[in-house]
Formats: sequence, structure tokens, C-alpha cells
Amino acid sequence: MTNLLMLIPVALALGLLGLLGFLWALKTGQFDDLDGAAHRILFDDDDAGPGQPPGPGGR
Repeated sequence: MTNLLMLIPVALALGLLGLLGFLWALKTGQFDDLDGAAHRILFDDDDAGPGQPPGPGGR
């Protein structure tokens, strides 16, 4: 029974910590652009245009 009295507050504290972390992520905009990474991989940015320095493998 004493173990249960210790585990309940620990579980509540961890749940509150997870909720605070989730709310912080929402507030800082971590979930604003969900499709950006999926679309970014489709475009080839290897070619440097005029006036841009070449990439790491360029001349």
C-alpha cells in the first residue's frame, strides 16, 4: 500500500511534465509545418544558380 502512495504522485508528476512539454511544443510552433519536410525532399537544391556559390561538391 505504501508503494501505491508513492507511485500515484510520481505518475501524476510525469504526466504533468509530459503535458507541459507538449504545450511548450505547441506554443513554439513545432507542429506548424507538418508537410514541409515531406515536400522539401522532392525538390533538388543541388544546382547553384547564377550569383550563388557552388555547393560542397561543386567547383
